[in-house]
Amino acid sequence: MAALPTQPAAAQESAPPSGAGGAPPPPRRGVLRALGRDPGAVLSAAYILLVVAMAVFAPLIVRMSGWGPYEFDQTAVNPDLGGVPFGGWGGAGGEHWFGVEPGSGRDIFARIVYGARVSMLIALAATALTTLLGVVFGLLAGFFGGKVDWVISRVMDFLMAFPALIFMIAILSALPAGNRAVLLVVVISLFGWPYLARIVRGQTMSLARREFVEAARASGAGRATIVFREILPNLRSTIIVMTTLAVPGYIGTEAGLSFLGVGVVPPTPSWGQMIASSVSWYSVVPTYFAIPGAFLFLLVLSFTVLGDRLRAVLDPQGVR
Repeated sequence: MAALPTQPAAAQESAPPSGAGGAPPPPRRGVLRALGRDPGAVLSAAYILLVVAMAVFAPLIVRMSGWGPYEFDQTAVNPDLGGVPFGGWGGAGGEHWFGVEPGSGRDIFARIVYGARVSMLIALAATALTTLLGVVFGLLAGFFGGKVDWVISRVMDFLMAFPALIFMIAILSALPAGNRAVLLVVVISLFGWPYLARIVRGQTMSLARREFVEAARASGAGRATIVFREILPNLRSTIIVMTTLAVPGYIGTEAGLSFLGVGVVPPTPSWGQMIASSVSWYSVVPTYFAIPGAFLFLLVLSFTVLGDRLRAVLDPQGVR
């Protein structure tokens, strides 16, 4: 089960700032060209785009398959055998492309497609909120220092000291089931932002002492101008890489929480929830476990590989 993405403390504090000395980050075309020459990056990006397309066009795709994610097909399961699907491979065939759920007869393909929408929406929303909080608090702590840095750093230490997954389970178990997707985004972001904030803080402290920032101060630039025009652009590469690497962690976290029964509430489809439901059937209908597991594994792997390749392109000196 994936946990929140973390970085070793030494790497968090001493990671070299991108664009050190005020140098501009690599051009966008150069980054895309370098990634385009990497087969791993191309395959990873293609699979991510496929899942995104599934999530965006879920209603249209499901209409083509002929079965919705909440429709039951009792004719596809054998009631005399406890609901085992008729036929091999979990009932896969022309009518049900990936087979059906044992017992209920719901179409697995339709639930995979709608599960992609749920997983991607929660993971991307949590990543966006985490990035916003991490960048804002990291910039404040690193640029202003003093009491501001002390307060923000203590809050980060406090949140990072918690066993995040255990407290997520406890919090989500105590909260009502309504708007569970929103609650998942908030809870994941609450424990996730300190890791990015610590990296941004360390790099901001380093950049704030560089010559180009001192020159901006000497020219009479205000604090907002220095932060948004001098420091933040030099953090862009780091933020992009950390965001890309955070997405697979949050996808795995959402799946893990749904697997444990505190995530997405049934009957809303979720890949983690489907894996949890398949535990009692995997010896009889292994495809029911293998299909959502494979989709989840490939998505997490694709984001991880793409983030690693992106880091190698944007910060070649930092790759060992």
